[in-house]
Amino acid sequence: MNAKSTAPQALYRQAKSYVEDRLRSGEWQPGDLIPSENRLVTELGMSRMTVNRALRELTAEGRLVRLSGVGTFVADRKPQSNLLMIANLADEVRARGHTYECRLITLTREAASMPVAAALSLPTGSSVFHVTCVHCEEGVPVQLEDRYVNPELIPELLLQRFDNDLQPSQYLLNTIAPDEMEHIVDAVLPTPAEAELLELEGNEPCLVLMRRTWVQNKAVTYVRFVHPSSRYRLGSRMPVNGVNRAG
Repeated sequence: MNAKSTAPQALYRQAKSYVEDRLRSGEWQPGDLIPSENRLVTELGMSRMTVNRALRELTAEGRLVRLSGVGTFVADRKPQSNLLMIANLADEVRARGHTYECRLITLTREAASMPVAAALSLPTGSSVFHVTCVHCEEGVPVQLEDRYVNPELIPELLLQRFDNDLQPSQYLLNTIAPDEMEHIVDAVLPTPAEAELLELEGNEPCLVLMRRTWVQNKAVTYVRFVHPSSRYRLGSRMPVNGVNRAG
């Protein structure tokens, strides 16, 4: 690839880095109106197309909000969880320098309903463990965890004392390593009980991540993570090779 073909990409990344540096430094705070596209073109000495591309990508990443006829604003910060891996939310929150809290709601054994039994490949009415908890960042609920576990594979789950230092997901990962995982994401309105636990007002939509894990073809756990859409994002970044490349 020659210098001429790489120049547009280099300029585009320079423009993007210029904006990102000001976001990281706090010079531009959430809600601030950033300089206009025309002003950035003048300040950076780049083409309008180059600057526009940088702003469009930052908007797609949720860093900026562009309002037609008004301008471009710094987006409110919403933490993002990796969609393609089993992440520890407590570690993510603490890595941002924020306080983490786990509020345990339910830790019990019960008969599996038809949907839960089907998700875990068990007969309806089978005994399963049920744990629910609310995860908070800076005192604000950001995730409701509603989890069912196969007791055959994790027999000592009910003996654990889950708190800010030990969460269900962390205990499960420490106990058994899944060799298969399924993630499904949906947008829903929370039930009244979910809205109360997440301290939501009105009919705020939520992102739901449904996860199932297996070990040697046996289902270990089925869990729904409910995230208020105004407080959290789900996303991933991965390398693209010739096999999985798509438009």
